[in-house]
Amino acid sequence: MWVRSMYRPKPLSRLDHPREMIRQFTPNWFAATMGMGILALALPQVPGIGPSLKPVGEVLWFFNIALFALFAGLYGARWVMFGHEARRIFGHNTVSMFIGTIPMGLATIINGCFAFGIARFGNGIVPVAHVLWWIDVAMSLACGVLIPYMMFTRHEHSLDGMTAVWLLPVVAAEVAGASGGLLAPHLADPHAQLVTLATSYVLWAYSVPVAFGILAILILRMALHKLPHESMAASSWLALGPIGTGALGMLVLGADAPAILAAHGWPVSVPSRMGIEARRIAGIRDALLRLSIGLEHVDDLIAGLEKGFSA
Repeated sequence: MWVRSMYRPKPLSRLDHPREMIRQFTPNWFAATMGMGILALALPQVPGIGPSLKPVGEVLWFFNIALFALFAGLYGARWVMFGHEARRIFGHNTVSMFIGTIPMGLATIINGCFAFGIARFGNGIVPVAHVLWWIDVAMSLACGVLIPYMMFTRHEHSLDGMTAVWLLPVVAAEVAGASGGLLAPHLADPHAQLVTLATSYVLWAYSVPVAFGILAILILRMALHKLPHESMAASSWLALGPIGTGALGMLVLGADAPAILAAHGWPVSVPSRMGIEARRIAGIRDALLRLSIGLEHVDDLIAGLEKGFSA
């Protein structure tokens, strides 16, 4: 028994060939980069001890970059070497949802460029983050459109089998939108700032209402069929994602919009029933696109539109 307890199987020893690691690699692993990136970004924000934890967060950010590069290489190799098998993932009811973790994992790396990269490498890292952000936008939109399309046309789903992983391909867009809000103030070109801001609002508006609709269905599923199976219990925490990221996106974009829109001479309306400090705390800035989600009294909306059209 002592000899048996001392034995530890070597990595990959149960695989017929080392390349089976590539063959069996799935996007689920990118959830690790997403979680590690969130932790790296959160550590410097801890009240009181955040500055002392920032070096730890920076180390985790660098490690997350290496991990994401490794996973991207493995998954890319699978498509090259076993493309006919890799395509089958789109027909899987659950694993296909985790494709959304790829752009969300990349988004944490992009956000880390502003939290750690500028201090370490200077403003030269901003163009790199800008390019990565557009790649992230493309992947997020592709996930948010392609995976639901597969759900509608090829997958076999039922209400009792629903879990919070349905949120993963949809929430990727709002995560990219929040990242765009962090990116826009660092861009030197005013036009690039405006394009980034507008794109981020589109991503936010595309993702958040759909995600909240899924949350409503998820509550109905739990009311009718009770808690999910224990193997998927941890996925219930994913329900917090669209709520937190949606709020973050509103705060960040609302903070960016006034200066960016004013630089282009766009009129800015002011809600008449909220003070400046109250709007700042709520993340509602003068240029927030309230009309798209109906957050303002109809009289204020009419007055704002009249002022904008008459300018």
